[in-house]
Amino acid sequence: MAAKFGPAGNSISFTAMGYKGSLQVPEYIEKMGLDAFEYQCGRGVNIGTEKAKELGILAKDKGITLSLHAPYYISMSSVEEEKRLNSINYILASARAVNAMGGDRIVVHTGSCGKISREYALELAIDTMKLALKALDDENLGHIHICPETMGKVNQLGTLDEVLSLCELDERLIPCIDFGHLNARDLGSLKEYSDFDNIFIAIKNRLGEERMKSFHSHFSKIEYTTGGEKKHLTFEDKVFGPDFEPVLEICAKRDCSPVFICESDGTQAEDAKQMKDYYSKLMESVL
Repeated sequence: MAAKFGPAGNSISFTAMGYKGSLQVPEYIEKMGLDAFEYQCGRGVNIGTEKAKELGILAKDKGITLSLHAPYYISMSSVEEEKRLNSINYILASARAVNAMGGDRIVVHTGSCGKISREYALELAIDTMKLALKALDDENLGHIHICPETMGKVNQLGTLDEVLSLCELDERLIPCIDFGHLNARDLGSLKEYSDFDNIFIAIKNRLGEERMKSFHSHFSKIEYTTGGEKKHLTFEDKVFGPDFEPVLEICAKRDCSPVFICESDGTQAEDAKQMKDYYSKLMESVL
């Protein structure tokens, strides 16, 4: 298997090229030379079942892998039980939608720490995740992978260690490694090849080789301040990073085949293509 590459939502070029609705996305993704797409439900799961099925059929016909970003307002670590229970409902709605699309991964923000300790926030998130997995099983959606995401702001739950702790709950949980977020929350920590490789080593040591090889990923360059993430940038940025080349070199070396979703600001499809082209050259040299 090979890694797959695509955008989170649509680049500016989507409408510039004359495309309008979501059912035209597969044609656009194919034209851009990509093979993945992450449907954005950050503000709510608003796509109907029939439309989701139609999108899935069109994507499958073109060999495009679909995933879905669950609502941003999910808070698995909230001290308010009602918010945690509502979060399970949002996860369920996301799972239903991606299932209708023929996809099997939903990306989830686990929440923030607020005024509680990181340890207690993680404890609450773990409990909510257990309930979410049971809810999926009860609806025969146990094959849908929840992908908790590493987060970019310092006060958010979502360090690499916290995400791996959540994923240790169940083999179906796949980490969403957002390299831009990790770099931003640690104020530019990803510089050397070894900085990136240590992430792969941590996944392998905690979750096993299979999930290291098939992890989900978000990638973009991100401006940051002392509080972490400030703004998503494009690959034109030469100040903040991180660079994608070391990540793809490690993927080739370790025989990994993740799904890479690019979240650049307005050029996500174009930047995803840069990543795919670089990866393709690496794979040719390996073969």
